Amino acid sequence: MTKKTKVLVIDDSAVVRKVLSAIIGSEPDLDVIGAAGDPFIAAEKIAHDLPDVLTLDVEMPRMDGITFLQKLMSQHPIPTVVISSLAGGGSETALRALEYGAVEILQKPAIGTREFLEESRVLICDAVRAASMAKLRRVPAHAAVAPSPKLNADAVIAKSKPTRAMLRTTEKVVVLGASTGGTEAISEFLMSMPLDSPGIVIVQHMPEKFTASFARRLDSACRISVKEAEDNDTVIRGRALIAPGNRHMVLKRSGARYYVEIKDGPLVARHRPSVDVLFRSAAMYAGKNAVGVMLTGMGDDGSRGMKEMKDAGAFNIAQDERTSVVYGMPREAVKAGAVDCVLPLHEIAGRVLKECA
Repeated sequence: MTKKTKVLVIDDSAVVRKVLSAIIGSEPDLDVIGAAGDPFIAAEKIAHDLPDVLTLDVEMPRMDGITFLQKLMSQHPIPTVVISSLAGGGSETALRALEYGAVEILQKPAIGTREFLEESRVLICDAVRAASMAKLRRVPAHAAVAPSPKLNADAVIAKSKPTRAMLRTTEKVVVLGASTGGTEAISEFLMSMPLDSPGIVIVQHMPEKFTASFARRLDSACRISVKEAEDNDTVIRGRALIAPGNRHMVLKRSGARYYVEIKDGPLVARHRPSVDVLFRSAAMYAGKNAVGVMLTGMGDDGSRGMKEMKDAGAFNIAQDERTSVVYGMPREAVKAGAVDCVLPLHEIAGRVLKECA
């Protein structure tokens, strides 16, 4: 008999606790062992029966979720999915949650929470599963709705072969995909990039209103500039563009100029933005002048697009299992025959620069 993942739900709303418990508990591989209205009650339950995964709200009585997360991760790390309202300054709060060790961040609205949670059944359960497989590090204290069909990149961008004109340019473009654990991995990768690095285009699975804060924080820490991508932004040396949450991003080319388009559209591989969409566009418009990078993440988004890139002549790199928080997306890309080399995170930036030289 397969061992179920034990989950503890922490939220000050009785309605949210009830709905989340019902959603998670309805999955055959997940078991809700309890629910707590605040961190103090949660601590008592954890001492009695250690869960495999926590879901955690941020705004709670007696102790906020971020403080609790920081204490937990500095003493006894447990994979945690933060489910909270992210609006305005809340995005900064979510970034702190990731810094303190949260595996996933899910956004819930200020109103209509019950309906949102019920509609997001697949997203929530996938996040819990991703957390259950995460490899955690101790963070210092100072620091039943039927699932939608799983669409591929055809739903956003039709597949076609690269044109000869696209293959003649010598300008390299780096396209990168990541999910669970990707915020820290992307940060390490970008902080290793020199001022004259090739243009970089990134899809990180992330909620709406969250990517702008993430980009600003990276921009202040890196030598290169980093921004949330806007429609028609040019891909230039020394800059990284991050797809906005809840929008697809495709790479295009006009003459010698690479640029991005920001698009609406259905979920692809259960995600928007989707790595598959970006990687397919790189295969079509950059071809052998693209370098693909697949970092840590849950699921298989990007594996098909990366194979299309390889078939078009791109050089592709995947993060290794040892340094990945979740070795899902890199593993699927390797299985698809889409990867030229597998490297630990700290070696990827150097290899990218070598391939772009």
